[in-house]
Amino acid sequence: MIHHGHRPPVIAAGPRPPDAVDGEARHAGPTERRLPAGSVGVMPRSGPGPADSASDGDTAWLGPPIDVRPLFAGQQAAFIDLLRGFGDEWARPTVCPGWTVKDIAAHVLGDHVGRLSMLRDGYLALRPRDGEAFPVFLDRINDEWVTAARRISPSLLVELLSSVGDQVVQFWEGADLDAMGGSVSWAGPESHPVWLDAARDFSEYWTHHQQICDALGLPGLTGPDYLGPVLDTFMRGLPHTLRDVPAEEGTVLQVVITAFGGWTCTRGPGRWALRRETRAGPSALLELDADTAWRLCTRGIVPARAAEHARIEGDRALAEAALEIVSIIHSGD
Repeated sequence: MIHHGHRPPVIAAGPRPPDAVDGEARHAGPTERRLPAGSVGVMPRSGPGPADSASDGDTAWLGPPIDVRPLFAGQQAAFIDLLRGFGDEWARPTVCPGWTVKDIAAHVLGDHVGRLSMLRDGYLALRPRDGEAFPVFLDRINDEWVTAARRISPSLLVELLSSVGDQVVQFWEGADLDAMGGSVSWAGPESHPVWLDAARDFSEYWTHHQQICDALGLPGLTGPDYLGPVLDTFMRGLPHTLRDVPAEEGTVLQVVITAFGGWTCTRGPGRWALRRETRAGPSALLELDADTAWRLCTRGIVPARAAEHARIEGDRALAEAALEIVSIIHSGD
């Protein structure tokens, strides 16, 4: 994601090594620019290949694994089909101030190139400058890429996205989801299993697709087959979101997304832990509609706006703390 003063934040969600780069997502919020999803911040270990087994570390607190590998091909096909029909639509403004539809598409290409170069090919060339904060670094290199890509014609851009995107699909199809990878920063600083990195990458790709559809007044891939795994991925940021919330052991937060089910986040002896379930009598209940939920997690809307559309019962302070969830890298990290 990218942030530049008056520009809204761009999504940048992904494993964040101290000096690795791979691409991040861009999502624009109301007051700042988001880091582009899927551009930067993934450890080379998070892709297919030799790695520690997830059983070597306790990751049960993240909730049950998500396997999004079968969804990449459909997402890729839908994205390319969408772009092939564009004419004047390429110049349409988007939720990210200063970025057109073509700019977001070019950003997705940059995400794909970074992902394959670093995780598949083991090639790492860019690092933050001395004293440069990681989100600022992401903003800079994402803007540099998009500016350079403006010389690419729309037809060539679609060809490149088709070819390189197909390679990303193949990359993830060969991933060992049980291996340990890098840190998905919005889920916590520790290493996480590859299944979370894959889900993060898919959710970022989906978000960019949706940003383009929003700009054109199109529905996008908002059915349960696609949006369901995206929301499930975003909810994996809840334990990290609540990490500093004081609560007695056994305190339960229930989050329900209308028509998509529920998640519980329970305070354990050392940390909060997520489960994909609903439970009677939680300490706090937070219910959101799906559109509000995904926009909140990518900071397309701020927590106060989301609260206006939420149903809250029980411990209001705990529910409002959950509304601070951010499933991207942004300048507030």
